[in-house]
Order: sequence, then structure tokens, then C-alpha cells
Amino acid sequence: MRKAINLIGAVAAAVMAFSCTGSDKAASLTSYVDPRIGCGEHGHVFVGANVPFGMVNVGPTSIPQTWDWCSGYHASDSTVIGFSHTHLSGTGIGDLFDITLMPVVGDVTYARGTEEDPQSGLWSYADRTREVVRPGYYSVPLMRYGITAEMTATKRVGLHRYTFPQSDEAANVVDLMNGGCWDAATETGLEQVSETAVKGYRFSEGWAKNQKVFFYAEFSKPFDALEQKDENGRFFRLCFKTAGDEQILAKVALSSVSEDGAKANMEKELQGWDFEATANAADDLWNKELSIVKAESSDPEVMTLFYTAMYHTMFHPTTMNDCNGDYRGADDVVRNASHDTYTVLSLWDVYRAQMPLFTIIQTERYAAIVNSMINIAKQQGKVPVWHLWGNETDCMVGNPGIPCIADAIVKDIPGVDKEDAFNVIKASSNVDDRGQGDRLKYGYMPCETKQQSLAEDMECAIADGAIANAAKALGKTEDFEEYTRRSHSYRNYYDPEVMFMRGKHADGSWVEPFNPYYSNHTNSVYTEGNAWQYTWLAPQDLDGLVELYGSKEVTIARLDSLFCASTEIQGENKSADMSGLIGQYVHGNEPSHHIIYFYTMLGEPWKAADKVREVLSTLYFTSPEGISGNEDAGQMSAWYILSALGFYQVEPAGARYWFGSPVIDKAEIQVPGGKFTVIANNNSKENKYIQKVTLNGQPYDKSYIEYQDIVKGGELVFEMGTEKCEL
Repeated sequence: MRKAINLIGAVAAAVMAFSCTGSDKAASLTSYVDPRIGCGEHGHVFVGANVPFGMVNVGPTSIPQTWDWCSGYHASDSTVIGFSHTHLSGTGIGDLFDITLMPVVGDVTYARGTEEDPQSGLWSYADRTREVVRPGYYSVPLMRYGITAEMTATKRVGLHRYTFPQSDEAANVVDLMNGGCWDAATETGLEQVSETAVKGYRFSEGWAKNQKVFFYAEFSKPFDALEQKDENGRFFRLCFKTAGDEQILAKVALSSVSEDGAKANMEKELQGWDFEATANAADDLWNKELSIVKAESSDPEVMTLFYTAMYHTMFHPTTMNDCNGDYRGADDVVRNASHDTYTVLSLWDVYRAQMPLFTIIQTERYAAIVNSMINIAKQQGKVPVWHLWGNETDCMVGNPGIPCIADAIVKDIPGVDKEDAFNVIKASSNVDDRGQGDRLKYGYMPCETKQQSLAEDMECAIADGAIANAAKALGKTEDFEEYTRRSHSYRNYYDPEVMFMRGKHADGSWVEPFNPYYSNHTNSVYTEGNAWQYTWLAPQDLDGLVELYGSKEVTIARLDSLFCASTEIQGENKSADMSGLIGQYVHGNEPSHHIIYFYTMLGEPWKAADKVREVLSTLYFTSPEGISGNEDAGQMSAWYILSALGFYQVEPAGARYWFGSPVIDKAEIQVPGGKFTVIANNNSKENKYIQKVTLNGQPYDKSYIEYQDIVKGGELVFEMGTEKCEL
């Protein structure tokens, strides 16, 4: 049976670890981070060691390869098959887990193994009561071998430290066989370079159809022998003799380009063997990024949730290029870029909140992310959909990369060629794949076109709305008019008799039968949802929704009904992604994320405040189950950050952040223009309604803050109270 985490002991160990690093560390922002939030239920977060946006995410990989182990780690399980250097965080599909090291003692079976048979593989139980995890550092004892494993990281190098017992049969096993979940090795190789170094590669097929990872590894002690343990070159044993409590360190550098590139990355980033200095440097990097927002709250739980959310938003996108700028492109060709190149782009999720957050707190990096997407589009013929280590997975629906690039145009992000960017998104919007040809033919996507037709069309309409906004910003009147028209395609799905969006045939008839509570995961006209959520999936055109309903009053009444409806989801194959329900509002999945802020846009901001506070206080909490649904590469956390600050960008590429209800009392945000300060005076659980707003000391009568007012710096002050006020 699986050995559950002793949370109290684990947290205590983490606190003790912090107290031992000095008072300066105890006062740092990383001390607020709890990396275990979201490692239970369906959060799927990565638990291990990394630095912000690093190529390397080094940490434990467990035996199971099912859905809740997409990150390789889950709160319910303490098995460890080794420590892998690539992991996804918060995704709904598993892949990566490349280049796994496993320290062992004695004879072992060279396989992943099963928990039912302790001798079936290399695996060991980890003593989670003594596990320590904090930003940039991970440690756990391996009970089978009496070995304590520690690790830290730079951007492209994982640094391991293993404390062995006395043994003539100690070893480090390099496992090139086992990846994550849907991943399978197709070609591997390992070559001894010296008495302390090896190099090699792992090619694999899975969610990413053609993933290539190269590595270079050095050990702090010469190994006595290098033994290949299987015919296919998947397992290699590096043999050592160890004294009691002897520590052997290993450095493993990665590259998407070559073994030489991996070696050069190691020489650039980590020449020595100072483990503590490397871990402290990782902590410093995390503190630097976390301190972009210096938040204050009298509630310790809010501080933990806020900075853990900040932490989780910075795992992905992932750096793809070597130190010299070389990277493997979407067409499998090695290129060089003058900027960092990024992959692991979960765009259907992150275009909604994470990317709009980055335009504020990661402006320079956002330019590099957008330029990476533009380069990918030129290499593969369209804007990325869900890009994974140089591979287009085409996962999820619509054209979700377009709003990210359009946002950079509308917000005039420095370093992005706006004309080039516009040409790329316009061309991509007309590529005849994923049902787009039929959509342009019929004016909407008929259900005969493909599964999830309504969701596909509505997401494409959002992308078209973003292109329209970009065209307007560039003075392209004809494009603005054309893409505004295209962004209204979703209106074809509205049935006034039932007052829901529903699937439609090519002949114009409705898909039958119809049940707004019915979900069939991805095997219906909806994606991971039902009619209740998708009726509101038009953040680019709230005025159009009001027109469909006939009046603002009716629209608000229908919106009220969403939150008052039964939480029942019907259907034999209902989507597990539909979690965190308030009525039929589903916070655990992205199509709902903008809906609460429609209340502010419709003139009833107190209702938005009620729902924002309910979500922040009941659907995020400080435990392994503290994220409702998959973390989704940072999207769930980004929603928390923006909402905790008091605003949220509803309209993709709209450059307006609509007010909700801040739970942070004060935040100083580093922005391109200097410092943007957000203050919530008289803030409390009871005083959750905004009474009045000032911007730079002057009365402010808008119910949103514009992007340019944020990034030029200034002071936004909310006066909070109990009265339900219009803004």
C-alpha cells in the first residue's frame, strides 16, 4: 500500500531547513512558498528543484503513469524510481521525465517496477516525513537503500548530492528508459568521456512526437566501472565503493541541440561542486523574481497562497535554448536566436491570465516568449497551439496562441515587431486545419466538422477578436472590420428558446438531445465542459451576449442562474476537469475564468466581489489539495495573483483589467515605468466591496485600469467597505 505523507512532519522539516539558512533567508519571500500546494487531488504540480523558467526541473519520479502523476509526483504516493531532469507542472497530459538518476546499493532489477513487488525494479519508498522542499532545493531519504538524496539546479544543470551508507556495491544508475506517462524512449545512447564523466542522449515519442534531449554528466568521484545493464542501452550502472555517510555529487546538464551543447551549458553555469552555494543562488533567483511584486497582507495564509502562486507561474514556459542561443526549432532544425527561446506553451490555458500577468511583471521576458511563438509559427506554418520541447501537440481547441501575440501588439510590448507579429497571426487564422476551413465556409463550425465543434469555434472567435483589437491598434481598418465580424461566429450557437449555446449541424438544425448539465469530456460539441460554461465563452464580445439575451437585466439574471444552478454534472463520461464548482461555474477549468468579472462589466461589481472572494477563500488553500483542478502550467495561480491584487483582464488583447475585490492590502509591483502600487484601505473579509478608487491621487471613475496606466507606474488606491457600490 502507498505510504502517505506526514504533512506536519514534512512542513516542520521545511521550516527547520529555512531556520538553518540564516535570518536573511527566514525573512525572504521564498519562506512564504509552500511547494506542496497542488501536489494532491488533481493539481499535478511539479515538486522538486528548479529556477525560474529553467530548462531543468529536477526531482522525484514515481512508479504510477496515470493521470494524477502527470508531474511525476503525487501526495498519495511515496514511490521513487529516480530523479529526472525534466518535468511538467500542472498539465493534464504527462510527458518528459528525461535523464533519470537513481542511487542504489546492491543488486537491483533494471526496470520501473511495480509497487506490489518491492524487488521488481530500482524503486524505493521515500520517507516523506523527512522530505524537505523549498524553491531551488529538494531532499528526501530513500528507505530501501539508506541513501539521502538532495538536489538543486541552475537554469540548464541539475546538481545532485547523495549521502551513501558504507558499501562495496554503491552505484548511480542512469535510466534512459523511463519517461512520464505517455512517453516512450525510441533511441538512447551513453558514452564514457572520462573516469568521472559520461555523455549521451534520449529521443522519445509521446505527447511530444519527436523529443530530443542531450546531456552531459559529471561525478565528484571517479566511478570504478560503467556497466550497460540491458541490450537496448537504456540502463547504465556507474559503480562506486563508499564509506559510511560518504557524499557523491553529480552534475547533469541538458541541451535540445547536442551533447557538446550540454557540456558548454555546464561549463557556463556550474563549474564547481559547491552544493550550498548553488542552492543559495537558486534561492536568490527565486527571491529576485518573487520580489517583482512585494505584497502585504495581515493574513498569513494569503501571503502563502500569493507567493506560492507566484512561484508556480514561473515553472513554464521553459527555456529551450543553450547558453549560446542555439535551440532546436519546431522543424527539427538547429537555429540560433538573439533572445531566450521558450517551449512548454500551454496556450489554451495561459492566454487567459498567466500571459496578461506576464505583460505586467515579466515584460522583457514576455517579448522573448512572443518572439519564440512567432519563430515557431514560421517554422511550422502556424502559431503554436500547445508546444512541447520543439513539438506541436495540437492539444486543445481554437487558436490560443493568437491572443498572446495580439496582446503584445495592442500593449506595444518593446522588442516585438508589431507588423511581423500581425502578419503571422493573420496568416495563422486562415490555415485550413482543425476545422477552420468549414468554419469560414459556413460562418460557424458545424458538428459534422469534428468533435468539440462549438468549443473549437468559440475559441477561434476569441482569437479573431484579438486580431481585430491588434488591427485597430495598428490602424488596419479593413482587417479590424473583417475580424470583428468573424469574432461574432459564436452567436450562431445561441438558441433563444433554451437560452444556451448548443451544437449546430451544417444544415442549421440543432444537435439533439440537449441537456445543459451533460458533459462527455471531449466527445461532444463542448471541451471539458457543458452548455452552462460555454454559453458565457465570449469575453471578446459581452455586448453581443447582451444583445442575444435582449437586455442587460436578462443577461444579469442568466448570469445569476449560473452560480445558483445545481452542481450536478451528468453523463457517464463527464469530464474530470470540471472541478471547483459554484453552481455550474467551474473554477477548476479555464473556460469559466473570466465569467465572474462580467458582473463588473455589466455594472454590478459587488456581485463580482462576492464571487471573487468566495473563490479566493474556498477554492485555494494551503494544503496539497489547495488548487481546484489542474494547475495548468501557471494559469490557476495567475488567476489568483491578479484577482488578489484586485483586477483581471477579461478581453483577450483588450488591455483593460477589470476590478473585482483585492485580498492583498498593499502591493508594490516593479513595472517598466518604475513602481506601480496597489493599496486596499480598510480591507477585511467584511469590507470586500470597493467604495471608491483613486489613481495617482485623483478620483477615478472607471471600473477597470488600463494596461498603460499600470506599466508607466503610479498608485491605485481602493477604499474598501461593506456597501455594495457601483464603480
